[in-house]
Amino acid sequence: MPQFAANLTMLFNELPFLDRFEAAAKANFKAVEFLFPYAYPAEEIKARLNANGLKLVLHNMPPGDWDAGERGIACLPDRVDEFREGVAKAIQYAKTLGVGQLNCLAGKAPVGVERALLRETLIANLRFAAEELHAAGLKLLIEPINSYDIPGFFVNRTQEALDILDEVAAPNAFVQYDIYHAQRMEGELAATLKKHLSRIAHIQLADNPGRNEPGTGEINYAWLFKHLDAIGYAGWIGCEYKPATTTLAGLGWREALTA
Repeated sequence: MPQFAANLTMLFNELPFLDRFEAAAKANFKAVEFLFPYAYPAEEIKARLNANGLKLVLHNMPPGDWDAGERGIACLPDRVDEFREGVAKAIQYAKTLGVGQLNCLAGKAPVGVERALLRETLIANLRFAAEELHAAGLKLLIEPINSYDIPGFFVNRTQEALDILDEVAAPNAFVQYDIYHAQRMEGELAATLKKHLSRIAHIQLADNPGRNEPGTGEINYAWLFKHLDAIGYAGWIGCEYKPATTTLAGLGWREALTA
């Protein structure tokens, strides 16, 4: 049976962020994830987790200026010092929050910079991050993101991420596999998950088109959940989707698609 974690950046977003933890628990989620914790004291988030009996399974490293459209800085040659500061900050939060893995957003390729330099920068930054996270007992994840939702994002496909991780060569570095992004870029969901399961540390979901809850689009989630059980995926699945109406109104998919 799949284990689902509520993505609090996307779900219950009619509520203030710190109130979403209680809402997730009341909706029978046992775990949560979110993009970033940095706008709040780590101790306050931890208190909300504890009060609601929730486990935190993932958050991201600092992404640069998110409100200005930045989506990570790991590939940017002129932001290495900032990236390293962000690694330290993310680890500090992770220790307080009890999360075991952090996702690193590669960022968008700037115009006029050679792709080879961006890749070299990304690999060097990931090696640094992997070493720092390893010392803290944490996994490092990188996520391919589709080029329709985020044009210019540096890593778009599963094999790209795997090739980068081959060069990073860190035992604690893995892929974060988002079913929605993978469907938009490459398809072959079942075969890819089975082939690379040992290198996938976390899975996220949304249906396509629309990025709404499972059962609203073209992906056969009832079959895919059975497939994940059959191939032995034992991790959490982050529910990173946009509710078609409200989160609570759409949650029937959990029972309908896992029966």
